[in-house]
Amino acid sequence: MNPLLKQVQDSGVIGAGGAGFPTYVKLDCQVDMVLANGAECEPLLYKDQVLMQRWTSDLFGGMLLAMKEVGASRGVIGIKKKNTDTIAILEATLPNTIDLCLMDDVYPAGDEVELVYKATGKRIPSGGLPKDIGVMVNNIESFINVFRASKNIAVTETMITVHGEVVTPYTAWLPIGITYQEAIDLAGGITCHDFVVVEGGPMMGSVTEDLSQPVTKISSGLLVLPKTNRVARIKQRSEQDLLRIGKAACDQCRMCSSMCPRGLLGYPIQPHLAMRSLQVSGVNNLPDALAAQACSGCNLCTMWSCPEGLDPSRVCGITKRTLRDNNHLLTPVQLQERTIDVHPLREYRGVPTKRLVRRLELTDYIHIKAEFIEFDVLKNQTSTKIPVDINHVTIPLSQHIGKPAVAIVKVGDRVKKGQVIGQAAPDALSVAVHASIDGNVISVDNVIVIKRI
Repeated sequence: MNPLLKQVQDSGVIGAGGAGFPTYVKLDCQVDMVLANGAECEPLLYKDQVLMQRWTSDLFGGMLLAMKEVGASRGVIGIKKKNTDTIAILEATLPNTIDLCLMDDVYPAGDEVELVYKATGKRIPSGGLPKDIGVMVNNIESFINVFRASKNIAVTETMITVHGEVVTPYTAWLPIGITYQEAIDLAGGITCHDFVVVEGGPMMGSVTEDLSQPVTKISSGLLVLPKTNRVARIKQRSEQDLLRIGKAACDQCRMCSSMCPRGLLGYPIQPHLAMRSLQVSGVNNLPDALAAQACSGCNLCTMWSCPEGLDPSRVCGITKRTLRDNNHLLTPVQLQERTIDVHPLREYRGVPTKRLVRRLELTDYIHIKAEFIEFDVLKNQTSTKIPVDINHVTIPLSQHIGKPAVAIVKVGDRVKKGQVIGQAAPDALSVAVHASIDGNVISVDNVIVIKRI
């Protein structure tokens, strides 16, 4: 492993959102283009705008390092046209080898496949990766962390937006391992009684009521919503209920398939067939079930398209799981054979974010920007930042795809912020994890708990 890849692995850099794929693996390729995803199409999230505006040089530095590593002659940042303030800041110091790809304010512009197609005019092969067409994609925070890794600065914080039913929405760097409750308390607390927290964005995020969970490297948003909100109502449905209702109520209108972003790009996904497969038992439903495999989980069919209020997106996810468990998944070659031309009306079927926000019942929050706040976890008396009292952090050894890090500390050890507490598992897909505060190790298991001194 060459020096940069080793630094990126040892610094714990992963995709800062989504599944958390280790970045050192993404950098181990040769491609023509490095693409930074700054589209940020999930309503209410603001972290990418903050990062691009305030850590511009780190972003460019990380992209240039990545371009050199993968042999790319061109870098591109995908960003929505509406973000004129961010665009102006980027353009002021934009390197001559990096361009901006300006995108419409539609959902899901930030989907990797959509972004690659917009930037290159090429489609990632079905079941394939961006590198298959000469592109390496990562998000904004990950490129910033690549630059920091080259300076031997470990990932100990994540940029996160806290929004919704809170006193003061904000976006900030938060120490990995603080609880959801602590992150929400920094927003002044919750302003409604019966609520859920959406982890991530309202479209693709999941819901929880457990505020003891820790913030991790892949945390991007904590949205507090009333249980009566449409997003909360849909995401709280049990799997049993959504399958039962889908069987009874789907009238095969095909709106989910007609508006499916991946389907409009020609990929072999037809959510209405996945819904139809619920009405057929056993292996007889296999032809219809296979139409779910290329689903990206963008949730547009559920949150926007279905006139019956059903959940085709989760049905596709459940169907894919069943296909996988029964070894019925198509190979990438078979998926590619089923790919067709881009739909001629695709450009007319993008869903405007403003209309989506109304459908999601988020209008009351969207006009309140989650401004950047600087918190001082160390409580330096000379600092102008807002002091934060963090008593302890709970840091999972697994925050990424692959094998968990291997703990190298024991109970009673004193550690410093940035110190390695878990090494990457040897000869495996894995990255290191680090202490996010100074303190004493009080527990070591699947998570490492550090109490402030």
